[in-house]
Amino acid sequence: MTTAKEVKTDRKYTKEHEWALAQGDELVIGISAFAVDQLGDITLVNLDVKPGATIEAHQTFGTIESVKTLSDLFAPISGTVTRINTALENTPELVNEDCWDKGWMIAIKPSRLGEESAELLDAPAYEAHVQASSH
Repeated sequence: MTTAKEVKTDRKYTKEHEWALAQGDELVIGISAFAVDQLGDITLVNLDVKPGATIEAHQTFGTIESVKTLSDLFAPISGTVTRINTALENTPELVNEDCWDKGWMIAIKPSRLGEESAELLDAPAYEAHVQASSH
């Protein structure tokens, strides 16, 4: 089980608490432990995109529902969706159990990584953002 304070240094983050991890020519996208902690027990992950779909940075790619709330999921970067985590359809609790690995949501082949990556936060900047938003 991850803790809300855990921030992985191998990925970039958005201010909306999504993470992006480079794997080959893809970026794998999920939500941070802080987001999971804020949501509580996740009951539904609805991914509104399919492989082959084009997505723009900041566009919603789905929703995540918990016992507390319903939240939109935002793409951190523009590109083409290459994969979705179909396991989340039947086992959305994977996000609670392991938001960093098994609970990933979509993978994107970025189209404008160079220009858009400047908007993403590194681990120390994201930690500072989480600190500021939890006060």
